[in-house]
Amino acid sequence: MSLRYEKADGIATITIDNPPVNVFTPELHRDLFHILKDFLSDRGVRVGILTANGSRAFCAGDDIKTSRPKRTIAETVERHLYPKRAEQSLEYPGWEAEVRRLAEERFKPIIAAVNGPVMGQGMIYLLQLTDIRIATPNATFGLPEIAYGMAGASGSTRLGRQIPQVAALWLALTGEPFDAEAALRNHLINEIVETNRLIERARQIATRIASHPPVAVRVEMEAYYRAQDMTREQAAAFTGHLYRLQRTTMDSTPPLARPQSDAAATPGL
Repeated sequence: MSLRYEKADGIATITIDNPPVNVFTPELHRDLFHILKDFLSDRGVRVGILTANGSRAFCAGDDIKTSRPKRTIAETVERHLYPKRAEQSLEYPGWEAEVRRLAEERFKPIIAAVNGPVMGQGMIYLLQLTDIRIATPNATFGLPEIAYGMAGASGSTRLGRQIPQVAALWLALTGEPFDAEAALRNHLINEIVETNRLIERARQIATRIASHPPVAVRVEMEAYYRAQDMTREQAAAFTGHLYRLQRTTMDSTPPLARPQSDAAATPGL
């Protein structure tokens, strides 16, 4: 069982490869954390692709066969509250919490290339870690945990920010999955492509993004995600500051030589 991590031409590809249905284990959560740390810090990598090996499932969620040692309530709460350490045992709660914390400060785009069902924790990672999503016709998307008394994914992923409220609550409350057409109709994914074109199409999109100035992509990502939690006035001021900082890195003209008003010379804000 593994996560494959490859880099080429400014694009990183993370492949879930844990047959037969690509479930996550505590080890894979830890490995994903370290892969994401490298991905986010590598200045030579401009965009990522998250995909999976095989067609039975993109990810069927967490491995229900993973042993869960008996812990006291205090031990469980401590594991939940504090950051994980390398010497800690690999169990739940585990590194999935660290992945979530990375996701909250991720301003480098990741494209999902989905083939087959994506359920449970796989769906949570899809929602937290990817920004553009393409899928094959056999893809399905679901949050079945409510049937097992494990609710809360719609909140941790802010699902209602990504798709219409009625669609989000359908997924969260019924536990029934969307097929690819329903996912497209409700804007959970961007495109449906044939299986033999999935990775090719993901690379096309990634190459297009990677062709843009890295600082522009970084600013657009941060402006988009942070502004969602701001008032209109705050968002305008914040984005304006980011824009001007970005332009100083792109414009080689010395500040004192610029026109008093650059509104006509520089498009945008």
